[in-house]
Amino acid sequence: MDDTWGQDGTKRKCDAVADAINRLLSTLVLRCAKGEDVRDYFQVGVVGYGGSVQSGFSGALAGRQFVPISEVADSPLRVEQRNRKEDDGAGGLVERTIRFPVWFEAHANGNTPMKQAIETACSTVQAWCELYPLSYPPVVINISDGEPTDGNPLSAAEQLKTVGTNDGKALFFNIHISTSSKRAIEFPDTEMGLPDEFAQRLFEMSSILPPRLVQEAAREGFAVTEASRGFAFNADLRALIQFLDIGTRTAELR
Repeated sequence: MDDTWGQDGTKRKCDAVADAINRLLSTLVLRCAKGEDVRDYFQVGVVGYGGSVQSGFSGALAGRQFVPISEVADSPLRVEQRNRKEDDGAGGLVERTIRFPVWFEAHANGNTPMKQAIETACSTVQAWCELYPLSYPPVVINISDGEPTDGNPLSAAEQLKTVGTNDGKALFFNIHISTSSKRAIEFPDTEMGLPDEFAQRLFEMSSILPPRLVQEAAREGFAVTEASRGFAFNADLRALIQFLDIGTRTAELR
């Protein structure tokens, strides 16, 4: 995750992923905003495993396993001022300064204990489901750029997918990111075409998309079928952001 990534080659993969996660959290806050209030339609947890497995939240939320979205909205680690280029309506671009809340910071420390991270996510999800048995089942999204260094995570992933609420089992999606020149593969319905055993294992670990997410992915222009899985191989930054957004469109908000 310490390698550079993206078109300009100036940003580390871990920093780009952190930006994508922070952007997702900000999007979830906006989805849940009703007037001046943020309603707790979601609870969110972030697990980092760059070397060690730990809560990915910092600041006031440090160490928390899952946090109501209203508390997420109230407790960013900091709010940065960033520049973004936008269409000026006349065929050009204009640079605008925006507020960018930061909850999650990047860490890249060598090892990739993916199996342990999935086991941690499983125990966290199980505890959450026991507290909220009538809720929509959790969605867990794993982002990695390398093979696990602590053994085969398949059994941990299968165990995670057996946990659920009265409404169904937890969904487990996987995103592989790299600097490889191989073509990206997004929401596949077969392991054919995946280049190696590691990619095939991530595909096997991933849940089949429920019908609503098949529709959402198709609406965004992805080629999907009823057998498509929540898996992306060799995703670029654009695909990562789209995948995270689609993967969290699980239920209508009222």
